[in-house]
Amino acid sequence: MINFLQGAPIEPQPGFMQQYSFIIMIGLMVLVLWLFMWRPEAKRRKQMQEFRNGLKKGDKIITAGGIYGVVKEIKETTLLIEVDGNVTLRIDKNMVVADNSDLQRQ
Repeated sequence: MINFLQGAPIEPQPGFMQQYSFIIMIGLMVLVLWLFMWRPEAKRRKQMQEFRNGLKKGDKIITAGGIYGVVKEIKETTLLIEVDGNVTLRIDKNMVVADNSDLQRQ
């Protein structure tokens, strides 16, 4: 009888913010990552691809390995560059990282 009169304890219902605060926090973290990491990286990658597609014969370039050269021939995925005198190298187009003429202006 005493147990019946005491009744079951009533737990307060959590509010909207208490229920969904974890989901909102994760969503905000993903948004911040997208704004400060993924979006700028995609923009930089797009600029590099446009630069590589815009290469033409006679451009001075720098490869990812630090080799300076002048473009002699352009194919779909490779470049033939002249390094020094009659020394030529065939490299992958994706290994071109900079334009030498931009660095000389600075």
